Amino acid sequence: MPTDIIMPQMGESIVEGTITKWLKKPGDKVQRDEPLFEISTDKVDAEIPAPASGVLQEIKVTEGTTVGVNTVVGTIAVDGEAAAPAKAAPAPEKLAAEKPAPEKKAAPPVAAAPATPVPAAHEEDEEARSSPLVRKMAREHGVHLSQVSGTGLGGRITKQDILSFIENQGSRVGTDAFVGPAERSEASPAPAAAPPAPRPAAPAPYPGDLVPMTNMRKLIAKHMIESRRTSAHVHCMYEVDFTRIVNLRAKLKSGFEQRHGVRLTFMPFFVRAAIIALQQWPIINANIEGESIRYHRNINLGIAVALDWGLIVPVLKNAGDLNFLGLQRGITDLGERARTKKLKPEDVEGSTFTITNPGQFGAVFGLPIINQPNSAIMGVGGITKQPLVITDKDGNDSIAIRSVVHLTLGYDHRLIDGAVADQFMAQVKKNLETWGEEIG
Repeated sequence: MPTDIIMPQMGESIVEGTITKWLKKPGDKVQRDEPLFEISTDKVDAEIPAPASGVLQEIKVTEGTTVGVNTVVGTIAVDGEAAAPAKAAPAPEKLAAEKPAPEKKAAPPVAAAPATPVPAAHEEDEEARSSPLVRKMAREHGVHLSQVSGTGLGGRITKQDILSFIENQGSRVGTDAFVGPAERSEASPAPAAAPPAPRPAAPAPYPGDLVPMTNMRKLIAKHMIESRRTSAHVHCMYEVDFTRIVNLRAKLKSGFEQRHGVRLTFMPFFVRAAIIALQQWPIINANIEGESIRYHRNINLGIAVALDWGLIVPVLKNAGDLNFLGLQRGITDLGERARTKKLKPEDVEGSTFTITNPGQFGAVFGLPIINQPNSAIMGVGGITKQPLVITDKDGNDSIAIRSVVHLTLGYDHRLIDGAVADQFMAQVKKNLETWGEEIG
């Protein structure tokens, strides 16, 4: 009997999911645990692996369709079984999440031929061998994916493959701006390729186009409006002399990476400074529950990660129990899994305080919206060199060029008074300017 492919339940509170991309087409061979389709839920975007090896026999639910958990979305014919002719999937529409609809009710009976035009064979192959991000990058740089050799499972073209190809062609890698320097990896040489083919006929949206929101964008919009309606937002900003840490990182980053196999970034310095202050001012790590205040035992830090397709906040659990190296490893791991859609629902739940870093894109500072149900969020601005007045131990003033960063705290004024917020941020500032902790 064929093996059913079901919409998984990605967490106890998840009742439905949206299929955003099928990575295979009917008739394609699949291996057990090979990425088969991509989904989006109200928690995470994720790649779902094949439940068995064989041939993708039928796609029952098309891209863009939302269905309840445990709904059968397709079938796999195991090796040795004859696969039935591919059937047309139902048109994209919102299906009931409470009870998965029976197969026959998903769409009216159709003929054996597909209901929608079938793309050319090479276009289907490219769709199966690459992700939406890879195809977007290829369009932007005029690269035909048939020129690119894939190093992923089954010859799938990864983001690193397309980056390597573009770099070898001397093209500008515009889409990599979403990935900060700390997360970029060295590109491996790609094989020589033929001259670029003409740009594909499906360009990115142009001004005037009406494009439906993605599921993630809808959820971001919903959560931001809810946060504004829930919390009484107030912000304060502090200027921090970051020179000590800039010099320390420049001195130690090479040895740090050699010893530990992970790059030394600035983020764990901000995280560690915030943790120390949160331990002194636990009200910042608390939240309102009805007419009571919940003081959390642990510090679970949400770290906002900018993705090409939106924003997500994975959570570094029990951050107060980690040393500096543990913080760096945890931050790197969460960022990488967010970008590769490997996060689990529990990875984005349970935050008690959030840090976001608009400075990586050049912002001097930001006024972030609180990540509910947290009561505060710290924004990290860009690190720039500025003239500052420096006072020595004898009280003499001088002007020096220093590395400066601006930190902001967005906080819920229902719970946190301005004086408390200022004292918290003053402690964060002091922790950074007088850094004396070993980093490993």
